[in-house]
Amino acid sequence: MAHKPKDLVLWSDEALLVINKPAGLASLPDGYDPKAPHVKSVLAATHDPLYIVHRLDKDTSGVLVLARSLEAHRLLNTEFEKRRVAKTYHALVAGRPDWTERVMRLPLLPDGDRQHRTVVDRKGKRAVTVLRLLESLGPYSLIEASPQTGRTHQIRVHLAAAGFPIVGDELYGRGESISLSEFKLDYKAEKNPERPLIARLALHAFSLAFEHPITREALYFEAGYPKDLGAVINQLRKHAR
Repeated sequence: MAHKPKDLVLWSDEALLVINKPAGLASLPDGYDPKAPHVKSVLAATHDPLYIVHRLDKDTSGVLVLARSLEAHRLLNTEFEKRRVAKTYHALVAGRPDWTERVMRLPLLPDGDRQHRTVVDRKGKRAVTVLRLLESLGPYSLIEASPQTGRTHQIRVHLAAAGFPIVGDELYGRGESISLSEFKLDYKAEKNPERPLIARLALHAFSLAFEHPITREALYFEAGYPKDLGAVINQLRKHAR
């Protein structure tokens, strides 16, 4: 699927570009497939030069900020390194927690097993994620996750460790998709095979708040849910109470 730059941009000025990255679009070039589209290749025609400040996993959608000058890049990197950027993610998870808020403090070690996963390990680096229950949706839940540190796959690992893996997570969960027939009681099968409502990692970078690196203005951005995640949440609200 071709991505149009105008459909991605949330905000832009001479120093910054903020986008709503679609799921399936890589943040960085693919070392095994140089021709595969990525954020910079899609946006280069209209917003070159661009400098990567942080990244989202390929299957994760949502708010991503890029720098448009070397000075902005340097200053933004400092903001991220010093944890001055507030990030919130929304995740659709399997299970129903009996808490409304929970703080996960589990040290994480990257590349910690044969599958090259990040693992909980006391030898790992400090990792803290604040979890908040937004909504219970039948056998699933919508969780807000606010990482206070920036470890690889931190939210995915902490949610799995809490017993609530993200839907579609093949590394840390069961990698299952969600289909309407699972929870709609009067579902009528069609002739063609049923297509899942969502068949990828159900993780969305919902908001980002930080200071503009040049003007020092307080900035806040939200990204609406992509079509598949919004659709599965709406169907769960209707049929899976």
